[in-house]
Amino acid sequence: MDPHETIRLARRDFLVSSARGVGGIALASLLGRDGVLGAAPATHRVSAGPGRVLPSQFAPRAKNCIFLFMEGGVSQIDLFDPKPRLNELHGQKMPESLTKNVRFAFIQKESAVLWGSPHGFARHGKCGTEFGRLLPRIGSCADDIAVVRSMHTDAFNHHPGELLMYCGSPMLGRPSIGSWVNYALGSESRDLPGYVVLTAGRAASGGTTMFSSGFLPSNYSGVMFRSKGEPVLDLPNPPGIDAEARHLGLDALRDLDRLRQTAVGDPEIAARIANYELAARMQLAAPELTDLSREPESIRTAYGVDRDAGGLKTQRGGGPDAFPSFARNCLLARRMVERGVRFVAIHHASWDHHNDLDGDLEFNCRVVDQPVAALLRDLKQRGLLDETLVVWASEFGRTPLGENRPGFASVTGRDHHPFAFSIWMAGGGIRGGQVLGETDELGWNITRDPVHVNDLHATMLHLFGLDHERLTHRHQGRDFRLTDVGGKIVRPLLA
Repeated sequence: MDPHETIRLARRDFLVSSARGVGGIALASLLGRDGVLGAAPATHRVSAGPGRVLPSQFAPRAKNCIFLFMEGGVSQIDLFDPKPRLNELHGQKMPESLTKNVRFAFIQKESAVLWGSPHGFARHGKCGTEFGRLLPRIGSCADDIAVVRSMHTDAFNHHPGELLMYCGSPMLGRPSIGSWVNYALGSESRDLPGYVVLTAGRAASGGTTMFSSGFLPSNYSGVMFRSKGEPVLDLPNPPGIDAEARHLGLDALRDLDRLRQTAVGDPEIAARIANYELAARMQLAAPELTDLSREPESIRTAYGVDRDAGGLKTQRGGGPDAFPSFARNCLLARRMVERGVRFVAIHHASWDHHNDLDGDLEFNCRVVDQPVAALLRDLKQRGLLDETLVVWASEFGRTPLGENRPGFASVTGRDHHPFAFSIWMAGGGIRGGQVLGETDELGWNITRDPVHVNDLHATMLHLFGLDHERLTHRHQGRDFRLTDVGGKIVRPLLA
């Protein structure tokens, strides 16, 4: 560059251009010396576009994750954590010492009584893990599953709890775990997003806030796919716009964005360019992905993609369409990880059973039991389960007390319970066939091996070969991470 031209540069332009040159080299040297470069600083990770895989910090066990989120608060007492003593005390008062300083969403604790489970449990597999009788097919996969009965969370209402489970914090604006993983590792898929969200049942109560990239570049946000119809809204060309016109328009937009990026150095512009380029490739890849007619009939039958509700009805499970929709989502998730999608979230709503628990729980279990079990078996048969982490989670559990909200004629459901609930994990470096943690005889408090949501996230990142304390992003003068200021790896879960 002519030295006189350098003098004429605006101060901001000079600093931007310098940061890309000598300043960038110096920065990389400092970050490498401090061990931060491998921990995904923004200057390094923003460039990770589709089809580019970045190195993990140490040898990973998992390459992909399928995150099965049962929104609303699954009743662990009815499905994963049997409490025969609770059944014996059905209808009696809980000791006041347990509820004295407890805040409930709806329960009137002065008159609340214990409420046992009528559904029963059965042992499965060589490990003998007990699963609720409403989940017999998932139970049949017990030897591959690690059940955690000692989860706890800081939130007792839905949206904060969902944000905490997805984003590590109940506050809006934080990146989702799927965003963090793609930010750190990139994605093997060139033609599909690295982070995909599939929904079934009722709409997510928190909208898209759980799937956001937050302060990370926008190309790490979860992309919503639909299980039928157009895979992604607004992906096809608008009426009257042919492929050539669309191509020319996107090229012109890309050139303008690059000019602006050169002038200001804003990483979000680079993310926008990457999003437009990915959208163009998705126009071809997404329809092929969602065309399940290419799957053998035996696979479609195993997942239940053409099944119906069998006469079951519910207030909360999303109606009869939830049956084929959830099944298709599970099959799509397998097809996505085969194509290199890093993180797939399957979000099913709602399990918020304040009343009509028996009927609604049976409905929801029928929705998910067959497809989830088929997904685990299908991944295992194809040799994908060893490198695909499967997680079943919810924002919290349900109380051993029956909900006696004013205006309800009788007790037929349970309230929110953040103090002790259950999740399970399989594949991707998890040691299956075990139960971790335990709760007291009523299912009220944890008595052994408590696991916080941040501990779950630390463990998931570890399985991807990532140190949760080193995976950071500087925002507003602070280094943020998924596990906030907590989190520890739950090593007994590891194979």
